[in-house]
Amino acid sequence: MVKILADSASDLSMNHYNEFDLEMVPLTVHLDEKEYKDNVEIQPKTIYDAMRNGKSPKTSQVSPDTFHNLFTTYAEKNESLVYLAFSSELSGTYQTAKMMLEEVKETYPDAPIQVVDTKCASIGYGLVVLYAAKAAKEGASAEDIVESAQYHAAHMEHIFTVDDLEYLYRGGRVSKTAAFVGTLLKIKPILHVEDGKLIPLEKIRGSKKLFNRMLDLMEKRGTDFTNQRIGISHGDDLERAEELAGMIQERFGVAKEDILIEMVGAVIGAHAGPGTIALFFLNKPHK
Repeated sequence: MVKILADSASDLSMNHYNEFDLEMVPLTVHLDEKEYKDNVEIQPKTIYDAMRNGKSPKTSQVSPDTFHNLFTTYAEKNESLVYLAFSSELSGTYQTAKMMLEEVKETYPDAPIQVVDTKCASIGYGLVVLYAAKAAKEGASAEDIVESAQYHAAHMEHIFTVDDLEYLYRGGRVSKTAAFVGTLLKIKPILHVEDGKLIPLEKIRGSKKLFNRMLDLMEKRGTDFTNQRIGISHGDDLERAEELAGMIQERFGVAKEDILIEMVGAVIGAHAGPGTIALFFLNKPHK
């Protein structure tokens, strides 16, 4: 059986890792001069509480050694491994993995290990991993798993909003002026991910209109909602995530159990901040 490797930016819970017997490598979170392995040594809630208290946590990619050791273990046993990576536009993790794989292949040229850039983030990335994990569990070949992952990754829509633009500004994602003006006017931005990068789409005044607008975008861009899993991730705001899920059930007839709700992990949360709400769905039929 092909083993699937994901990193902590997929925002999947440990239940998923256990259910599908997935490997996970953590990115690093820096808070108060200390380093923590995301989702292993620190939980997202800690990061959100720190940010609410004015702290600015930083993040860094998976260490080269982590990849080198893991890839070597699989190469030695000649076991098949597919690493589905966090978007290369948002982290250097994918590039590091590619580099380490090349090193390992100098010793084990036939190592059956592949690295795929999903260009996705949070539960959008998590859903791509789960589709691949299901295929692996059903005995699909590494080639088929990679092809399936590339298809789902290419068609995964990310529509999200942040509660306070200040956090994206700190992380270098929006300009100071945009952050200041947005906060002043209670403007909520809607952003999406295009080719792995964060791109602002539009600004909405007032949060009531916000979710309706996100669902309009979902209707316009998505397809076949009752035959796929819909993902919602939130920056420590389960209540609003559930409100959005309820609206999706009502509007698109999606069953409650087909909506996956998870907290945005510490790594992405450190940039997006508390109150972030993100919505993920496919714009082409699931296959």
